[in-house]
Amino acid sequence: MKKNLIRQSHFLGTKIRNLRKRNNLTMEDLSARCIRHEPDSAPSVSYLSMIERGKRVPSIEMLETIAMVFQKPVDWFLDDSPVESEITPNKGSRGGISGMALEPSFLFSNEILQIAIPEMLSQTGVSGRQFAHLLIRAYQEQHQNHFPDLERAAEDVGKKQMPLSAEALMKIAKHQGLAIRWFKKPPQGAIDELGVYSKNIVSSYIEAPNTLYLNELLKQYPTRLKYELATHIGHSVLHNQDSLKSVMTIGGNHGAYFNKDGAVKQQSANVDAQDILQAWRDFESSFFAGALLCPKVPFRQLLDRTGYEIESHLQVGVSASVAMRRMTAVSPYSHWHYFDAYSPGKLKAVYRGNGIPLPWGNMREVEDPCQHWAVFRKINEESDAPSAQLSILETNGEPRIYVCESIRVGDMAGNKHVLCAGIDLNPAITAQGGDALTMAAELRDKCSVNNGVTHVPRKMKQDLASVAKILNINWVDRAIHTDAKLICPRGKTCPRNPSCYGRCQS
Repeated sequence: MKKNLIRQSHFLGTKIRNLRKRNNLTMEDLSARCIRHEPDSAPSVSYLSMIERGKRVPSIEMLETIAMVFQKPVDWFLDDSPVESEITPNKGSRGGISGMALEPSFLFSNEILQIAIPEMLSQTGVSGRQFAHLLIRAYQEQHQNHFPDLERAAEDVGKKQMPLSAEALMKIAKHQGLAIRWFKKPPQGAIDELGVYSKNIVSSYIEAPNTLYLNELLKQYPTRLKYELATHIGHSVLHNQDSLKSVMTIGGNHGAYFNKDGAVKQQSANVDAQDILQAWRDFESSFFAGALLCPKVPFRQLLDRTGYEIESHLQVGVSASVAMRRMTAVSPYSHWHYFDAYSPGKLKAVYRGNGIPLPWGNMREVEDPCQHWAVFRKINEESDAPSAQLSILETNGEPRIYVCESIRVGDMAGNKHVLCAGIDLNPAITAQGGDALTMAAELRDKCSVNNGVTHVPRKMKQDLASVAKILNINWVDRAIHTDAKLICPRGKTCPRNPSCYGRCQS
């Protein structure tokens, strides 16, 4: 068999390299996955490099291990089955939110926009602070959550150590010149700008010039304590402690800023340049905190070992929220989304690098979001255990298959909310030679005439299980063994027959 491999190995290295790149894996990633499948026959990084460059021919056992990772038959790698479309790297779009052409261009000059945008916001009731968050989210999604400068700044401070203890973070904070003091402050109720009541608590703040005050309740929530320390360290490192916002709060309040006594600061209805600068610095410091607590390479390796299970956050000593947001930034797969939802149907945090439409319930008070979205369905469930869901949704006129894992958690102020991390499966299906649109359309059609749910056909389930193994995300495999659910982003365009709206939703 070894002689046959030598005779049929002209394209073998090219196929392995291009398959690896098509799935956005480094040589270290591929070697590690091979080791987990079959340690005795897994290639080292250096040997894998030689195979890809045609300098070495793998044994049949080693090739079988590589084939298992990519869910391909061994014969596929040999010269008698070279399929051009399957051995060409995927150089398509990394995904993200599609925009619109701004024509005629003279109407979209900086000068005209500076006049038109405040007028538009005042007429629609969108505050300057909400607009600032929209701008930042669009920038985040355009860059697919990749910010190398912030990653490097965090790595320089934390030296890529994982996990970091609260004591280690306090030492780093003191090294940054921050003196730490403790204070007592219980949660209190507040009505946010969406008109929704929730409990909120001032958890920490900086008092000029360099004193960091921490709420004593944080001692009972070590993961939140570490996040807040890491965020203030980020403010210190990135902004030289010149942060406009020095007060951090916990609760369901959407976009409000607080004084250290817990009173909500009055918001301007106009676009305020300081609002945008303040929101941007908050985002940078939050991203820095995630990168400090979950440095990219070691955290990605942990996720790879655990199959992206949400419970991996326990091994790092961070909250599920920090871990799930970091998944979207460190995964070799680009097409992620993340939601943080409070009852009744409000999204407090959003990331959607895969272009998924926003569900009904963002930047407004909504009492009846589509309850078939996992992030809203989970709010009303009794169980806090993670649950996976396979969803079908029309996106830009095309049916797409989304898979997510949701978990219900409680914050330090006593509010229950739902975290949801998910991916768009269509690009992964296409990358493996499948017809994603046809599969999604079949599931959509079955759902639409079956009260919005359907079993996944056996052959499709097998194909999707293969994709799940290549992605190495365990909850994708769990989701495809449940019923697919048809969801919609807007309440008045329900695709189900009969429609959910106008009758009681289940």
